[in-house]
Amino acid sequence: MKKVAILVADLYQELEVWYPLLRLKEAGIEVVVVGPEKGKTYKGKYGYPITSDVSAKEVKIEKIDGVIIPGGYAPDILRRYQEIVSLVRVAYEQKKVVAAICHGGWVLASAKILSGKTVTGFYAIKDDLEHAGAKFVDAEVVVDGTLITSRKPEDLPMFVVEIIKVLKG
Repeated sequence: MKKVAILVADLYQELEVWYPLLRLKEAGIEVVVVGPEKGKTYKGKYGYPITSDVSAKEVKIEKIDGVIIPGGYAPDILRRYQEIVSLVRVAYEQKKVVAAICHGGWVLASAKILSGKTVTGFYAIKDDLEHAGAKFVDAEVVVDGTLITSRKPEDLPMFVVEIIKVLKG
């Protein structure tokens, strides 16, 4: 069974966490909720709670097949934690699925994995992604190897389809 980590922190975008979490489970993929702290309840932008299963420090990279970075304002918080940034970088280096939507691209930039990659994201972080070395395109979803990016909640259906497709090979 494939296993994916979804990163959370306060002010996460609810749809960008819950839609992939539920769709992946429906597809038979195990999902683990990862936050800066284990067992902490994080509140979304609209107040909806989610509790982390483990902290990023506890994640065994060899036991996961991918990492999803939802948007909202949580990515700006997540990238302040070296263990989160390292988890994303190592997952990418090991050719595991690394998927980011909306402002999630901020974590990709902090992980320094965007050089020469083609990505998308929320239009307000276009400059950040380009300054990190990526080629930005305005598209519903962009797949560049095992790196998968999308722009906004409306793109979630295709974003998750591509995540599942890459995970299942």
